Parts: sequence; C-alpha cells; structure tokens
Amino acid sequence: MSEPTRAPSPERILLRLDWHVLRRLDGMLQGDYRSLFRGSGLDFADLREYQALDDVRHIDWNVTARLNTPYVRQYLEEREITAWFLLDLSPSTEFGPPTHQKRTVLVDFVALIARLLTRRGNRVGAVCFTDRVERTVPLGFSRNHVLRLITDVLRTQPARTTALTDLKPLLQHALRVLKRRSLVFIVSDFISAPGWEPSLRLLAHRHDVVAVRLYDPREHELPDVGLVWLQDAETGEQVLVDTSDRRFRQRFAQLIAEREAALKRAFQWSGVEVLPLSTEQDLARAVVNFALRRKRRRVKVGA
Repeated sequence: MSEPTRAPSPERILLRLDWHVLRRLDGMLQGDYRSLFRGSGLDFADLREYQALDDVRHIDWNVTARLNTPYVRQYLEEREITAWFLLDLSPSTEFGPPTHQKRTVLVDFVALIARLLTRRGNRVGAVCFTDRVERTVPLGFSRNHVLRLITDVLRTQPARTTALTDLKPLLQHALRVLKRRSLVFIVSDFISAPGWEPSLRLLAHRHDVVAVRLYDPREHELPDVGLVWLQDAETGEQVLVDTSDRRFRQRFAQLIAEREAALKRAFQWSGVEVLPLSTEQDLARAVVNFALRRKRRRVKVGA
C-alpha cells in the first residue's frame, strides 16, 4: 500500500518558484518591475526645462505657454511598496486537478509576488479568509517572512458550511484595518454571495487594487458524459444530472456566460484591474501579460 502524497513544504515551494518561475520572470520583464507593481498614481515633485529624450507626455503645457520654453513635470514615486494579499481560502478554491487546484495556483502566486517584492526591500502582509478572517500575517520584508506567509496559508483549512462564501466581510475587514495606501491583491475565484461589489469599489478608491481571479477551465464547460453527480464545492450539496441532455448543457453554458458578464461588470464598476489565473496557465507568462497590460494602461493615463 503506497503512502499518501505529502504536500510540499514552504521551503520547497519557494525553491521551486525561485528556480523555475522567478528566473524566467526576471528575463521576461527585463527588470521592469514597475510595470507590475506601479499603477498610474505618481506624486508631482518638480518642474524643469525640457531636455532631449524627455518623455513629451510629461510636458506641462500651461507653464510652457507662460514661459515660452518647454517645461516637463518630474514625478516622485514612493520608494517602498506596502502590499497586502487578501486570500479567499474557501472550499471552492480546492477545485481543479489533484496536483494543481486553484488553491495551488493561489499559493504559487502569493509566494512569487511576495518574493519579488521583499527581495527589493518592500513589505508584504496577508489576510487569510474562509467564511471569516482566520489569521492575519503582519507586514514583513525578509525571505523568512515569505516562508511564514506560505506556512500560514497552507495551514488555513476551508470551512465546511451549508452557505455560499461571502467575500463582503473580507473586503470590509480590509477597509477597517488597511490605513496606509497599499497595493492590494485580492486572490479569489469570486464564487461568492452577492453584495461584495460596493466594498470592492470603496477599497479601490483607497488603494491600488488588483483582482486576481482563479479559475479552472472545467468550471466553464460541461462535457457530454451521461449521468454524473455534481457537487457544490462550497456547500457540498450533490445533484444527479444528465449531461447528455443538450438543453441542460445549453442552460449551463448560459448561466456561466451570465456569471462571467456579471463579474466583468463588477470589476469595471469597481475600477480594479483583473489578473485571471487558470489552473492550466503558465504562471510566469500570466504575470508578464498582466504587467504589459498594466504598463499600457499607465502610459494611456499619462498621455
């Protein structure tokens, strides 16, 4: 009888990401981590005369017209980034292939971004949430702190309840405790009871918020395999369905499309950027694609 597969330790998770993801990310981003971690918010510092190779988008046209000499604005970015991870560890994050569930993607993403930030002297913290706030990892900036963060996430077990997870308490908790403007990653599959959208919008007004949406492609498509038992990942409720029924599959596809459209509207209304992460996606490539979109957005805002 074979022994059950043991979960990797925080040290092994971090080593794997350092060797197989972080090095690739360094090469793909070519050191331009501002594309990933900086939004469009910059603090005005000073004015000076325009010089060759200056970015024309930074020309202050009012001052230029008044002095009849081109002047550009100089901006000062905060040297230190304070980042928080709001982590949805509800039962639905356990969906996906046994070796690569949504929860696995969550752990890898948090470990990777925390490592990127802390090795540049920035501070990171986390809030672990199931159907309530389970634990808070305070801000820290060392490699050992990242290992502690991973350990606490792995130790947080989903709560088994009969109710659908509600993200509103997590977002309201963040509104109460996050005093300093921060970079906030909300890592969730956003399978939640309704009503969290206003809290997300308010949080995005106060902080630079990124919604990291976890998903598995099998959640979006129902194959024709005959009679199967489906189980609600959140409540555990089971129901027998006939997947060979074309009308049933069409109705399922319609419900998924409606949910996708509702989520898209909620994110747009809240003013947050979205980083979709699939259980079948290459993590480094997903992060780079997001960085490029974020960079283009910053350029567009500054134009």
